[in-house]
Amino acid sequence: MTGISVICVDKQNNEIGEMSKKEVHEKGILHRAFSIFIFNSKGQLLLQQRAKDKYHSGGLWTNTCCSHPAPGENTLEAANRRLMEEMGMHTHLEHVFDFTYTAHFENGLIENEYDHVFFGFTDELPSINKEEVENWKLVNFDELDLEISENSNHFTAWFKIIYPKVKTHFQTKLQ
Repeated sequence: MTGISVICVDKQNNEIGEMSKKEVHEKGILHRAFSIFIFNSKGQLLLQQRAKDKYHSGGLWTNTCCSHPAPGENTLEAANRRLMEEMGMHTHLEHVFDFTYTAHFENGLIENEYDHVFFGFTDELPSINKEEVENWKLVNFDELDLEISENSNHFTAWFKIIYPKVKTHFQTKLQ
């Protein structure tokens, strides 16, 4: 985490500077991020389990991929880059919506993100980077709803915030 810079933004997503990833998470500064949700032809969502030694939320289940664009990097290009780096996958990504959230973690770090959400559709299976991803699985919404209701502590804070929005957008897209 040390040395990597991220883009600090205001509440309208206007760039206001850059700061180290470590510092934005220590101070809770609003910064640009993205979250990717990959679905297969059966409508199943590809989840990843974060590597156990991640700086926060290690070992928890979350969306297919998420990260931050680097200063000067287009958000869609960053999303494609990280999807390949973490999951070994490439597919067409479509920007679906944006939202902001704040989450506090036991280790004192704070996520305060202006998050760009992308959907992708493929039947390709991932080839995970074990430094980033512990495991992966495909689930349908009913299975995921049950798992979240019974074991919400197995999922990242941001995933529990974003999942209802993703589910609504996905189901609306199919109508």
